[in-house]
Amino acid sequence: MDLLKPPQDEEGDDEPKPSDLTVFASNSTLHGISHVFLPGGVTPRRVFWACSFLASLSFFLFQAANRIIFYTQYHHVTALDEMESSHLKFPAITLCNYNRFRRSKLTQRYMDLAEYLLGTQNVSSKDLAEWGLPANRTSDEDNESDDTFDFFNRTGHSIEEMLLECRYRNITCHAEDFTVVFTRYGKCYTFNSGNEGHPLLYTQQGGTGNGLELMIDIQQDEYLPMFRETDETSYEAGVKVQIHSQTEPPYIHELGFGAPPGFQTFVATQEQQLVFLTPPWGNCINSSEDSPYFTNYSITACRLTHETNYIIGNCGCRMVHMPGGFRPLRDKLVMEENKYNCGTPCRSDRYQKELSMVKIPSTASAKYLARKYNKSEKYINFLLTSYFLSQENILVLDIFFEALNYQMIEQKKAYEVAGLLGDIGGQMGLFIGASILTILEIFDYLYEVRPPFFHSQAVDPSLGILALT
Repeated sequence: MDLLKPPQDEEGDDEPKPSDLTVFASNSTLHGISHVFLPGGVTPRRVFWACSFLASLSFFLFQAANRIIFYTQYHHVTALDEMESSHLKFPAITLCNYNRFRRSKLTQRYMDLAEYLLGTQNVSSKDLAEWGLPANRTSDEDNESDDTFDFFNRTGHSIEEMLLECRYRNITCHAEDFTVVFTRYGKCYTFNSGNEGHPLLYTQQGGTGNGLELMIDIQQDEYLPMFRETDETSYEAGVKVQIHSQTEPPYIHELGFGAPPGFQTFVATQEQQLVFLTPPWGNCINSSEDSPYFTNYSITACRLTHETNYIIGNCGCRMVHMPGGFRPLRDKLVMEENKYNCGTPCRSDRYQKELSMVKIPSTASAKYLARKYNKSEKYINFLLTSYFLSQENILVLDIFFEALNYQMIEQKKAYEVAGLLGDIGGQMGLFIGASILTILEIFDYLYEVRPPFFHSQAVDPSLGILALT
């Protein structure tokens, strides 16, 4: 017996190597390849299965690429839902008289500040005196500083004089419940501002009588005459009103609505809570880091910030309604169109409005109202005639929630990672009958048949030499 000759395997006893492609194909869970990689030569059956497998693989890869491209486009959808609530936070109500300065408060000291707004630069002293306006400054006042903030504050309409009656949810409210705020209309007032000393108010029921009811005297006898048209000319009489969230400043000259005298204006409102997505699915902005003036980001806060920075950059001052600590500017600068874009906040509250009006007062109630507010019946009936114009003074404003619910408008991701994996997995199973474990089988096979160059070197402890594994 030749002990040095290694034993020979009997014919037919050769076992296929684990890396053999035919063995892998016959044992793989990947559908179809077991009919492609068979022992023997090429047959029509193998060609048919190979073409079918390649076609299915191509369809799968096409669909998978399509789903990946769709995912990287970051589509979103908008969901609208009607939500019920046991109580709702009442919005902030800002109101401004269309007349910015009271005629009786325009002393000689303030005439230089007001001349541009009134258009009185070339008006004679006689005409000014005819309207009850001071014609010239006195020498005693020449040394007094022209403080624009003080001018707007002193000459603006007083809420104590305008407010004849105030009720919130049938509970009497007062002028102290309003907060002074300055806008492009001058001195304005906000109810339920949420500022310090003014806690937020809530309502537990919708409909009239469950919101804010105001009776206001707009004091048309204090309205300023118009000598010529300026950029600030206003032809209206009444108050302008904006319903807004406590977290955003009023932008009433663009977003407010008018309430005319001689009518009771009913405003049925519904809250809308808007939620938008951050990039890359959306374009919302989630912070107010770029604004040194506001803690909460909103479109109006952004616009006011850019307008303020524009004015400060050009003259080192600001208008009265602008935030900041710079000295207020005489409101005579015409702003150029600003090149800025204010994005949508990620969360905001919006209030939709439905307005209706009725004429007030009725003939039967005129005498009672005259006694109640110590006014003449002619005043209450809006029949004071001056320069052939009927001057109306009284209006009633009734703001309430239409119902105790709100709309939730929310952007949602149209296609998330779970949906992408589900679609790819479904296409994979449909076309090639594969799964994640099948992919692991393929990687395991590739590892087994890797070239010798990638084999790691190890030490054979019995021989004391390097061996390839």
